[in-house]
Amino acid sequence: MSATADHAEERTNPAARLGFQPEQVVQEIGYDDDVDQELREAIEEVVGSELMDEEYDDVADAVVLWFRDEDGDLTDALVDATTYIEEGGSILLLTPKTGRTGYVEPSDISEAATTAGLSASKSVSVGKDWSGSRLVTPKGAKSKR
Repeated sequence: MSATADHAEERTNPAARLGFQPEQVVQEIGYDDDVDQELREAIEEVVGSELMDEEYDDVADAVVLWFRDEDGDLTDALVDATTYIEEGGSILLLTPKTGRTGYVEPSDISEAATTAGLSASKSVSVGKDWSGSRLVTPKGAKSKR
């Protein structure tokens, strides 16, 4: 594939735009009937395999976390999600858009991410009903093994 084709795919495939890569292991947390199936399929297409469910007990390269306001404490959910990812991995936090049931305030996302030791990118639209924030562990916080 040419560099031009790669860039075209990044614009058309939301999963590529969000940073997912071929052969990544991606764990999905918070799946329910309201999730964006097209986004799930796009992620699976990019990584080349199905998303791992919450029962997956190995380390993942990334986590997709569907979170609604009524799902409990966001900080706790983010801290739990970090235990599933490889050092340097990322969490794609997906929350309902403004005006949708389960909407989460951006300030709540920012505060929870900071408390959980993550840095957040700006929110991006990832579907008709969902916004996404890519959360990563700060570069200086990597543990020494």
